[in-house]
Amino acid sequence: MGKLGKEFYLNKSVTEVAVGLLGKRLCTNINGQLSIGKIVETEAYSGRNDKACHANNGRRTKRNEVMYAEGGLAYVYFCYGIHSMFNVVTNIIDQADAVLIRAVEPMVGIDIMMARRGVSKPNKVSSGPGNVCKALGIQLNHNQISLLDDEIWIEDGNLIAPEEVIAKPRVGVDYAGEDALLLWRYYIKENLWISKK
Repeated sequence: MGKLGKEFYLNKSVTEVAVGLLGKRLCTNINGQLSIGKIVETEAYSGRNDKACHANNGRRTKRNEVMYAEGGLAYVYFCYGIHSMFNVVTNIIDQADAVLIRAVEPMVGIDIMMARRGVSKPNKVSSGPGNVCKALGIQLNHNQISLLDDEIWIEDGNLIAPEEVIAKPRVGVDYAGEDALLLWRYYIKENLWISKK
């Protein structure tokens, strides 16, 4: 499986990228420990006219500044001061689009993932965005790193047929009004690792 190149991340449609990431392999090599999970659930966020997005209508903060960079970087932030959340920055410079990785299906390094999570069984070890980061060793210090390098990257994977992709409203964005109704959460049909049924 080859590493995704820059052109994948520069797609101007964040929803296309969110769907396209399904079936791809999220890989980390942290402190010499390789762990890989198949991406099975994503959410799209647009920096323009999306009240659920951290960068809605040009909002810029120290936290979200990386969203304004050219696609292909990691946007990692703390949620509720507890969980790290891993996002893929997409689109061209100053567009502030990103895709949140909500769940992965463990493929390589399952024992490593369980140890990082402090669990003895693999059930749901990487289900939910906070658990994705814990299982794969992604932390706040990985914010802004290139996904073209060798610490965190995404590889091509199995093509997911359109009929296998389910689109639903995003999770936890009720504050976004009508934008909370956008069907911008995508997951692989009947996959056991998705974060919410």
